[in-house]
Amino acid sequence: MRSSSPGRYLLLGSLLALLGVLLLYPIWLTVRGGLLATDGGFTLHHVLDVLSDPLLRGGLVNGLIIATATTIVSVVVAMPLAMLAARHDFPGKGLFSALILVPLILPPFVGAIGVQHILGRAGAINTMLLDAGWVDRPIDFFGASGIVGVIVVEALHLYPIIYLNLLAALANLDPALDEAGRNLGAGGWTRFRRITLPLVRPGLFAGGTITFIWSFTELGTPLMFEFRQVTPVQIFDGLKQMETSAEPFALTVVMLSTAILLYLAGRVLPGVKGVGASAKASRGDASSRLRGVAGWGTAALFTLVIGVAAAPHVGVILASLSVEGQWYQSILPRAFTISNYEEALGHPLAIGSIRNSLGLAGVAVLLDLVIGVIAARIIVRTRLRGRALLDALCMLPLAVPGLVMAFGYVAMTLEWPFRGPVPGWLAAVMPTSMVAALDDGPLSWVANVLGENPNPMPLLVVAYAVRRLPYVVRSTVAGLEQTPVDLEEAARGLGAGRATVLRRIVLPLVAANLVAGALLAFSFSMLEVSDSLILAQREADYPITKAIYVLFERLGDGPGIAAAMGTWAMLLLACTLAGASVLLGKRLGAVFRA
Repeated sequence: MRSSSPGRYLLLGSLLALLGVLLLYPIWLTVRGGLLATDGGFTLHHVLDVLSDPLLRGGLVNGLIIATATTIVSVVVAMPLAMLAARHDFPGKGLFSALILVPLILPPFVGAIGVQHILGRAGAINTMLLDAGWVDRPIDFFGASGIVGVIVVEALHLYPIIYLNLLAALANLDPALDEAGRNLGAGGWTRFRRITLPLVRPGLFAGGTITFIWSFTELGTPLMFEFRQVTPVQIFDGLKQMETSAEPFALTVVMLSTAILLYLAGRVLPGVKGVGASAKASRGDASSRLRGVAGWGTAALFTLVIGVAAAPHVGVILASLSVEGQWYQSILPRAFTISNYEEALGHPLAIGSIRNSLGLAGVAVLLDLVIGVIAARIIVRTRLRGRALLDALCMLPLAVPGLVMAFGYVAMTLEWPFRGPVPGWLAAVMPTSMVAALDDGPLSWVANVLGENPNPMPLLVVAYAVRRLPYVVRSTVAGLEQTPVDLEEAARGLGAGRATVLRRIVLPLVAANLVAGALLAFSFSMLEVSDSLILAQREADYPITKAIYVLFERLGDGPGIAAAMGTWAMLLLACTLAGASVLLGKRLGAVFRA
């Protein structure tokens, strides 16, 4: 079949329509809710009210402070590490290259549990300083409001995303350019500023964008630090007002608009795209071997960064092994136990949430695989008009805050056909009897969030699938781009149908990429925070992340069980990221690029 055949256009149109309903429509409902006037028109009154409210405006400023500080710290940490790893060999480089991704295996809001035990006023560091007599009162590392703790946890979690993108960008640079600068007498700082930085700017921006938007819209970490004066938490607190007030919608619109404007501003700034297109490497890898002090110094730098980044993980593990109340004003827990792990596998809330997350993530990944393979085939193997739009829509969830998507899905359940009368424009073209039959939310039983008998499961599946679709699409596209099309053409020439070509040739050739994308989609769906916290309102429906948050808030053994569940989550992400790294190699950074 030719690439311009009606069948393929129908397939393309179907995917665009599906993404329109599941991705663009929730966003539109959120935007409409924030701009809708009482007379049915549109107004900026609600948005202006948000901007004029000192409390809400302060939350937006705090969010921007967190995002900016997190991104700067992440760049400062990732840049020297990426340059050393890309240009030099040193003792233990292979091991460090794997360990540098350790922060990604722990969701930041879970890492907050460990950080509080280590850096809190009654934590391990303060206890050690007091015992040594270096201070006479505990140091408030988190600041009075907890904002510093949020920044620290998010920066330690997100710097590997910038590292991966920088590493990929540096790998494409021609070492002859740096050598030419050295031969002309340029020093190290001058070569970095005038040669390296302009060339890696696209990779730096790609990783920085994801880091900024992620930290700007992160909900779980501020909640764990009880820092509520920030926009994502204010939206979360206003969820119950959605049916009676436009304020939560307007606040979400302000957050979404801020993220998009900052993203677009960066895209059009002079030099953001860099000059990488003219700077592809003209020869193979020219990495030099660092020996002696330089080599061991580089290894020590990696060890230091990895050790600091692993502190939240160590804290979570120790908290999961601590007897209730026995890790307070002490460097290590005074008594250890494995009962928290037993409870994490037997507690009704814990085991139910694990079961829910496994089922939800599993179904979401199956949907992503089906949609992702079809979309990737259209993007890579055809020249259909509209395939660029399909590619952009598939990657859009990386740029749109998860909090906005979750809020949009709640807004969907407040609209027909889930609730309310048939829209006037539709009722005008339908028979009266059909209008009466379809009035008052005929699909309310399918999905419901804020009703008396909520049923968020279909929405959670859709939310997980949409949010993690970019991982499957991008990894599959990478596989198809490296797979020659000649084999497919030969099979079609021998009479094989499209289904046979897909099953016998395409899927086996890109199997490693599919597995890698599916692993990432599954693990990040299992540990999705914003959708889980917002959409699951009833204990029986809690995914694992909502259960961790609820248990952490409970007195008694709740924090210990939450830490044990966080450790299980850490193990899951470690295995999946390790597998994806082996399968994708340096292309792993491409799935974290908007």
